[in-house]
This record gives sequence, C-alpha cells and structure tokens, in this order.
Amino acid sequence: MAKLTEYTESSRFDSGDILIKDGSNGTKKILATNAAVEFAGLVSAINRRNVYRGKNLGTAVTAAQKAAIQAGTFDDLFIGDYWVIDGVNWVIADMDYWYNCGDTAFTNHHLVIVPSTSLYNATMNETNTTEGGYVGSLMYTSNLEQAKTTISTAFGDMLLTHREYLVNAVTDGYPSAGAWFDSTVELMNEVMVYGSYIRTPASDGVKIVTRTTIDKQQLPLFRLNPRAINNRVSIWLRDVVSSSSFAYVFSGGHASYAYAASFSFGVRPAFAIG
Repeated sequence: MAKLTEYTESSRFDSGDILIKDGSNGTKKILATNAAVEFAGLVSAINRRNVYRGKNLGTAVTAAQKAAIQAGTFDDLFIGDYWVIDGVNWVIADMDYWYNCGDTAFTNHHLVIVPSTSLYNATMNETNTTEGGYVGSLMYTSNLEQAKTTISTAFGDMLLTHREYLVNAVTDGYPSAGAWFDSTVELMNEVMVYGSYIRTPASDGVKIVTRTTIDKQQLPLFRLNPRAINNRVSIWLRDVVSSSSFAYVFSGGHASYAYAASFSFGVRPAFAIG
C-alpha cells in the first residue's frame, strides 16, 4: 500500500468523493458532501445555523430530531433542511432565534420554521386601513387561523409559544405603539426577511416611530439563500407603512408595500418548534 504522500495530489473535492473516518464507532467511509456539513456542525451546535444544506428530512419530525432540538444540539439539522408534511415544505429558517427574548424569557431551544412559499392568500384588512396596527388587523385576528390550524396539525405539541412585541396603534400613518403578546404563528417582519427595515417609517426627530421588535436579525435561511425570498409569490409582512398600507415581498423580488390593505397576498408565517 502506498504512503499517503505518494498518492496523486488533488486540490478539489467532488461530491462523490469518499473519506475514511476512524473513531470509537470503528473505521467507516463518509461522502465528502456529508463530511463538509458535519465539520461545520462540530465547531459548535449553534454554528449549524451558518450552514445551508437543504436536505429533505422526511414526512414527520422523528423522535431523534425532536430530542436534538429540545437539547439544543440540533444534531444532523441545518438551515434549509425541510419536512414535507401534507404537501407543504416546512423549512428550517434558524435555530434559537428567540432564545432568552421577551418580557418573559423564552428559554426553550427551538427551530424557526417557515413554509417554502405562501400557504394561501388573504387580506390584511377588509378596508384600506392600518388602524390598530398589526394586532388590530383582520390578518392577526382572523386570517391567520387557517395557518395556525395547518401548522398545529403538522407539528402538534412541538409548536411553541413565545412573547412578541407587536404594533397595536397607528398615528398619522406611522406605527405609534406596541405591547407584548403571546405568539405562536405570526407574519414575518421586514428585518427577518431582508435584514433591515426598508418600507417601515423611521423616526424623524419629531415623531418617535414604534419599531421595537425581538425579530431584529435576518433569518439565516434568507441570508444564506436569497432565492428562498424570491420565489415569484407576493407575501404579506406585518410592518405598518402608512395609514392604508402594510409592507410585503413583491413577487418580482423587490421590497414593496401595498397601498391597499385590502389586497389579497400570500400568507407565509414563521413559528417555533421544540
């Protein structure tokens, strides 16, 4: 057998290449593609949120996967991985995104899940108003119920409740107040999708705009794979833009707002499981 130094040198790995690993479970082979993501996971459990894999995880969360989520090890789970349940691709968007957040600390290890596209279309309000903010909208009070039922059926008691700071008042077209609410399933905000506010009004030195949120970072799903945003479907976001409009992701890919809250766009919510 040749020495390792005597083999022909290569500077590249191919997806079908095989590595040999040796350890407490014996000597085994591993595909280079699998080794690449596993090395990243060995850095730390939470580093798995910096790796996009996009693997089909099956049609239900297994007992082993549930245990890995609840323990915060996230073993063999990466961003972009998904379960196909009742025809919906439920995609891992982040890990421990809301950990220790809220007026009451949320201390459950968790995955943030979003469907790969909208679940259905609905309006934010019957008329073109943002009065009462997101919390006062028809979307919040009624039109999310179908999504909540679908998600509860898919994930059962793994669906978690955390505390969210949500806008509940609008003054002169800008979000002017908010409060803490129990949250299971919500529309995403601009920051979760884009990494910053874009259409949401900012304070101008006179008006103090309510942009308080624990959803203050872009979800790694969209940071690592912008194509997950741009799927040619318009979806509502929960941010108030004016007295008649909320923000939304336009099907053409740009950050936009609907001048009419009564428009019917896609419902693509985010939620935690653990």
